Amino acid sequence: MANRQNGDDSDDDPIYLVSACLLGTPTTYDRRSHPQGELIALAAQGRVVPVCPEVAGGLPVPRSPAEIVGGDGDDVLDGRARVVTIAEEDVTGAYLRGAECALAVARRYGITMAILKQRSPACGVSRIYDGTHSRRLVAGQGVTAALLRRHGVTIWSEKSQEWLPHSDTPDVRRET
Repeated sequence: MANRQNGDDSDDDPIYLVSACLLGTPTTYDRRSHPQGELIALAAQGRVVPVCPEVAGGLPVPRSPAEIVGGDGDDVLDGRARVVTIAEEDVTGAYLRGAECALAVARRYGITMAILKQRSPACGVSRIYDGTHSRRLVAGQGVTAALLRRHGVTIWSEKSQEWLPHSDTPDVRRET
């Protein structure tokens, strides 16, 4: 990994914060993962710092599925929405703690770009489930994605190809 702790801000080899499940770590609520070959290749080059906000926030694997009720990640951060499991357990605190952990990791390593798991109540970039536990998707972002964006981190989902390294200047547009 590039030496970000010692002040090396080189843009030649950016470091990405990446949802751990996208690297093959079984951290999803149902103990699965969603490995992405391109991200695993970046990790092999030392250009990835993995994070699972749900686990960092204290939730177990496996766990009950959860969705944001009453809005999206921004609303959770502002106290207008909650994260609730299918068993109606309020796990908002764990999601807030996990988001703060992810932000702390990004700050520690000088990370300004993240690739997160779409649809997750923590990591969803532009689409999340609607809070009814009926598998309906709506526009919105997860708690961690919202917090990272508020602090200037550019976010993409695993579905986007914009983050892929290019031979010229990287494109840092935000995915919508």
